[in-house]
Amino acid sequence: MWKDTLFTLIDAVPAQVRSRVVAISLDGTSSTTMVIDRKTGQPVTRPVLYNESRPQALATVEAIAPAKHTVLTGTSTLCKLVAWWMSEGSKLQTEVVMMHQADWLLSLLHGKLGITDYNNALKVGYDPELEEYPAWLTSQPYASLLPLVKEPGSAIGLVGQDIASTYGLREDCQVYTGTTDSIAAFLAARVTEPGEAVTSLGSTLAVKLLSTSRVDDSRYGIYSHRLGDKWLVGGASNTGGAVLRQLFSNEQLQELSAQIDPSKPSPLDYYPLPKVGERFPEADPNKEPRLSPRPDSDVEFLHGVLESIARIEGRAYAALDELGATPLKAVKTAGGGAQNVVWQRIRERVLGVPVSASTQTEAAYGAALLAFYGCKGLIRTSQKSYSTAS
Repeated sequence: MWKDTLFTLIDAVPAQVRSRVVAISLDGTSSTTMVIDRKTGQPVTRPVLYNESRPQALATVEAIAPAKHTVLTGTSTLCKLVAWWMSEGSKLQTEVVMMHQADWLLSLLHGKLGITDYNNALKVGYDPELEEYPAWLTSQPYASLLPLVKEPGSAIGLVGQDIASTYGLREDCQVYTGTTDSIAAFLAARVTEPGEAVTSLGSTLAVKLLSTSRVDDSRYGIYSHRLGDKWLVGGASNTGGAVLRQLFSNEQLQELSAQIDPSKPSPLDYYPLPKVGERFPEADPNKEPRLSPRPDSDVEFLHGVLESIARIEGRAYAALDELGATPLKAVKTAGGGAQNVVWQRIRERVLGVPVSASTQTEAAYGAALLAFYGCKGLIRTSQKSYSTAS
């Protein structure tokens, strides 16, 4: 289905546009893990999706990885690779390589296997600061399965001649290494300076801050992706749009928000969660949602919920600051919540920094920018240089 979707999308691009395309990249959810036959290019087992956990491998990974490392969670790429190796990989005679779905889909265009980018490779244990796999990983018996890692937006090869001919692409169309979906969405927002951040207000609340220093803490699900010579530090709370949809319809959100005075703080102190459990800025799997007392006025209730989510967002950025990231200076907003102007003004007051909606929010736009940066030779420069390409 992934393969069919890729070529259906390419075919859907108008022919006059396809004939002008000179660079292609794409993004995919990080830690979706595939094991590919090096000779045929076909998966030897079904892909393990990003949100699937392999807790049976966690003890093995904990025995080799440093404390608080990004791989120390059952959903990490490394746990998925180790679980596969323990169950069947060590017995397999076929030569195979681990790839992420972004890598594999790009390989269908350029024809080379076993190449990834350091954003996708982070959760298998690659160190983007040292630009190598650490010794504790390369000494393992499955190390031969690890893919070659390149900078996101690095040239891999030209689109295959048969594909170019079939789909009307240029013969000199270059394929570039991709990235994760969250990084692509961040690139789409055109954030350029340390201290600037993107908050994604979707079903959950995800924060990503551009920082000069790297911060990783598996206790809170915090990890840093490299972006040029800077770091994208991120974490996610379980609060967000999912709990709002449990309480209000879209029509109610619009009507009630219009009656809120965002300049006045709400006295209500909630912790809105769709169900039990929080990960960041608190790591508490047993944390209960708190949505009482509920006032008679729905306007006051929504005001309290929106303000409480904004306070959680503020605590999240404060936690990143306390852990050593660059202090927050400004926030751009992506996701469905970006459309609520009243909420934006509440968040601006609570956060104490300028808050604005991102002009572009689609990860696909960020992937296209990444291809553009690679095509224009803007990779291996600072993140600020990325943004100067218009």
